[in-house]
Amino acid sequence: MFDVRDKPQHVENAFLIGAYFDRRRKEEAQALLDELGELVRTLGINIVGSQLVFAREHTARYLIGSGKTKELTDQAKALGADCIVWDNELSPAQQRAWESEGDICVIDRHEVILDIFNMRARTREARLQVELARLEYSIPRLTRMWAHLDRQGGGAGGGKGGAGAARGEGETQLETDRRLAHQRLDRVKAELDDVRRVRDTMRKERTREPVAHAAIVGYTNAGKSSLLNKLTAADALVENKLFATLDTTTRRMELPDGQSLLVTDTVGFVRNLPHDLVQSFRATLEESTLADFLIHVVDASSHEALKFYQTTTEVLAELGAGEKRVLLVLNKIDLVDDTRMNELRREFPAAIAISVKTGLGLDDLFHRLSDFMIDRVVRLDLDLPLDRMDLVALAHQEGKVLTEDYETGRARVQCVIPKHYESRYAPFVVESEGTKKPPSLATGW
Repeated sequence: MFDVRDKPQHVENAFLIGAYFDRRRKEEAQALLDELGELVRTLGINIVGSQLVFAREHTARYLIGSGKTKELTDQAKALGADCIVWDNELSPAQQRAWESEGDICVIDRHEVILDIFNMRARTREARLQVELARLEYSIPRLTRMWAHLDRQGGGAGGGKGGAGAARGEGETQLETDRRLAHQRLDRVKAELDDVRRVRDTMRKERTREPVAHAAIVGYTNAGKSSLLNKLTAADALVENKLFATLDTTTRRMELPDGQSLLVTDTVGFVRNLPHDLVQSFRATLEESTLADFLIHVVDASSHEALKFYQTTTEVLAELGAGEKRVLLVLNKIDLVDDTRMNELRREFPAAIAISVKTGLGLDDLFHRLSDFMIDRVVRLDLDLPLDRMDLVALAHQEGKVLTEDYETGRARVQCVIPKHYESRYAPFVVESEGTKKPPSLATGW
């Protein structure tokens, strides 16, 4: 049966390579190579060395020049590496060429991210999404997996009778694996469609309740799950690792003005996130497109906070969520000095600065969330007869009761309620001058 090779499980020491083709982008290329190191270490692989390479142009065979290819391969072997990891994405042909040149395992950033996702996936949906992405990545590379059989050769045959020998001994197994892989791909897509239908049903159930919905988005390891836990007393997984969260978690919270808000934690983004992963995780990521607004969390302690912000914004635009209202949150400010904080305020003037760890700024965040939803609530001063205590109970259940007074034999209540309930209370609203609205102004009764 077809199986995708899980190389990183057999790799102990890796040598990292990053190539850039514009000298003006050297600093960015180095930052990406450093990030690749974090990704590789997340897999538990030791890094024996890394090399940033400038090349004048892309080459079809090795991506960079053949001389530099041999030099880097020799360097990796001398350092004891059993795998070369490229920050750049290699084509299947380039990957085969590198492995043939150095007789050493070669993978790229794309495959590293796939293996991290495979390691992190917990729910059935996440596992199916990861498998879909891995299959789509691996099928074009099946030839490379059976190169050892091709090297056994097979004489060149002429005409119809020799055609089989001319193709090489690995061809039959390759064709079998391709067929099995495509069959498995179709099955995974079908299973994923079933899971998505269940998720859509759950979403429809949520939308029956007129409760606002916010999605927490941001770069990986920005503190999104920690924020969800702090806001809602949830138990989402929190780890100081890249891509700790692959599955969405939705919890309900209550704001200071009494409004309820559904908050969803989503998978983190990363620079150069493989396009097929964005597509495969669309069912999960579309929580951000369906939310009423987004809570975009940025790691304030990172020197690349602006780039992380831009990366997340670009992926959101690709998903169709680029026009959503966004509440920008700078997290981990307990790790930031005053000079850096001033820089961040200039870069993100509308952001709320918080520390989930210490609780600093969380009160401001709660009030800003209430402001974001101000158009969904109304504050009312009510004069109710005692036989309409059902409306008082509704105010307690769906809104927030600020004051209650029953001394006059009636219920005098000040409350904040969702705007869509306003018509039910219209006959009992007290105007500012102390006179009650006439019943003729009521609607929906």
